[in-house]
Amino acid sequence: MSSLHAQIERITYANEETGYAVAKVYAKGHEGLVAVVGILPSPNPGEILQMQGVWESHPKYGQQFKVQTCETVLPATANAIQKYLGSGLIKGIGPVMAGRIVKLFGEQALDIIEQHSNRLSEVQGIGTKRIDMIRKAWEDQKAIRNVMIFLQGHGVSATYAAKIFKQYGHDSIAVVQDNPYRLARDIWGIGFKTADRIAQALGIAKDSPLRIDAGIIHVLHELADEGHVFFPDEQLLVKAGEILEVERELLEPGIARLADERRIVVEEQSDSGRPVYLAKYHHCEVGTARRMSTLINAPRNVRQVDVSKALEWVQSRMSIVLAEKQQEAVQSVLSGKVVVITGGPGTGKTTIIKSILTIFSQLTKRILLAAPTGRAAKRMSEATGHEAKTIHRLLEFSPSSGSFKHNAEKPLPADLLVVDEASMIDQVLMYHLGQAIPLGCAVVLVGDIDQLPSVGAGNVLRDIIASGVIPVVTLNEIFRQALDSSIITNAHRINAGQMPELQPRKDPDDFYFMYQEEPEQALQAIVTLVKNRIPARFGLDPINDVQVLSPMQRGVIGAGNLNQVLQETLNPGGSYIERGARKFRVGDKVMQIRNNYDKEVFNGDIGRVVRMDLEMRELMIRFDGRDVAYEFMELDELVLAYAATVHKSQGSEYPAVVMPVMTTHYIMLQRNLIYTGITRGRRLVVLVGTKKALTMAVRNNKTAKRYSNLDGRLRESSL
Repeated sequence: MSSLHAQIERITYANEETGYAVAKVYAKGHEGLVAVVGILPSPNPGEILQMQGVWESHPKYGQQFKVQTCETVLPATANAIQKYLGSGLIKGIGPVMAGRIVKLFGEQALDIIEQHSNRLSEVQGIGTKRIDMIRKAWEDQKAIRNVMIFLQGHGVSATYAAKIFKQYGHDSIAVVQDNPYRLARDIWGIGFKTADRIAQALGIAKDSPLRIDAGIIHVLHELADEGHVFFPDEQLLVKAGEILEVERELLEPGIARLADERRIVVEEQSDSGRPVYLAKYHHCEVGTARRMSTLINAPRNVRQVDVSKALEWVQSRMSIVLAEKQQEAVQSVLSGKVVVITGGPGTGKTTIIKSILTIFSQLTKRILLAAPTGRAAKRMSEATGHEAKTIHRLLEFSPSSGSFKHNAEKPLPADLLVVDEASMIDQVLMYHLGQAIPLGCAVVLVGDIDQLPSVGAGNVLRDIIASGVIPVVTLNEIFRQALDSSIITNAHRINAGQMPELQPRKDPDDFYFMYQEEPEQALQAIVTLVKNRIPARFGLDPINDVQVLSPMQRGVIGAGNLNQVLQETLNPGGSYIERGARKFRVGDKVMQIRNNYDKEVFNGDIGRVVRMDLEMRELMIRFDGRDVAYEFMELDELVLAYAATVHKSQGSEYPAVVMPVMTTHYIMLQRNLIYTGITRGRRLVVLVGTKKALTMAVRNNKTAKRYSNLDGRLRESSL
């Protein structure tokens, strides 16, 4: 076994779940950079590692050091200390300040910070506030190192140490030892498998009730991530048994315990078995049905109008002629309480919304517009001339209380609420929105039922329509001006199970198909399209206006690899923040991948990196003109967004969409996925791939079943 003492220069690859990393290091006694691979406790540039392992020759990557044991050590030389302090590990010290500290204190710099931090006032630019910040950051780093050592001793990636410390503070190790399964519940990014690894290392038995209960809850959360509001008990027992590797006899008491503790709800036998809900989803489904029933039966705030005269007046006022279905939609809203309007692109949904707003503006000023995403809300505002907000911002989340300000006790100030892109609304969000709608308010839910369902659990719009309780107007006529768009006509062809017309109808057209047989060729074609051909031909900005959408995250033409290649193509060079295998540069296009209510940034929101601050350990992201700060430990909430999955694009619209369609993604080649991707493009859509893959997608109209019962509850509530 050999020893290696080295300082990390850069991270080539890192898996946060397992802790496995590939790094390039400067090693004592070696010239140039050395490659090290294995479980690394804190793979951050600037860190000093003392490693034990073996040298091996990789057929592709050459000589590398395979790490078997590893610990972080503090640097000893002035150069190493400067690099360590300048890496952004200690809040309040960046590269410039690190240089000043080391220039003044030399090899004693770390001792000064540790024992005589007041002497930092001798350094130009460091005052009392900054000294306090540095002192706290240094103490936190020491505590985090202790958590790292604890995690490493139990075979878990130390990259989670900072998050665990932020959540539990100096009690971190005690909390984890008491119940390691709390990690999966409390800390985003840590899954059940990681927590289970710690639990087993701590000696918690496989058949422990603590483990079994945590495993059942984990399975239900995973099923919710797949869209299920509940899951049949028999199927749940099978899935839980596979993950926990225990007998069914141990699982049934676990379900009973969790039901007694009201962490889950088990309902009476149904056609598919006994439905098992996480308590939150049961509360939201039941509450949504009750609230909608109440809204339907409440008298309206706005006075009744003569519908025929209103239709005649609005058409004259707007200088339009409404088609029969459009008139039916407006009439339903004028005479109903809650109405659903559904239809594909070019079927006149926006005209209906504008007509409704024009009429209601004569009756009340209390009109609100909302959509699930920021981009959808912005598009709604532009199309109608009325301000629209995201549902989250409309409800106003309060970080202090951890809940929305608007609810049943403090409803929204509205006599009319119009919600666009309603197919994206999941069960939990629908519950909170429903609670905040005042009695007497007219509600219009507008959406395209043929798009992908919500990312979160539920099938809300489909269930509302299926219930038969609420009036539904289905728009199926494509209007003449929309027929000029190949995007719209091809979207409707695909939705009807027909192949799109792949030959351009005019020059330039707005829909193109580029044949590429191999994924590597498709990748290069996509890069050329985004960087050169689309900007040159259509005058669009490659970062702001062109969005690459992929059916999947993985693979050569998956969103992950596309992002890395497009980042190096569109925003190369310059300094960057490296966390794991992720690099963020000023100018990068990024996407938020979870709801963060404190920051008021939500899953799918896209922004640009505008500033990098190593001293404050922060990245500043601009979302729709609003700057939001991210600490380095929060950067796993962000991914590059030059490319995204089609699922993540829901509710958004882009000037141009480029989408690979290849058989390597056969698992995800579904009609509603291709339809959703194509309808994201406003001025241009380019499909890159093979006709075989496109044919597979168009023919595949199977959609994964989602277990929910909102439709049944709505019918029961209306009786």
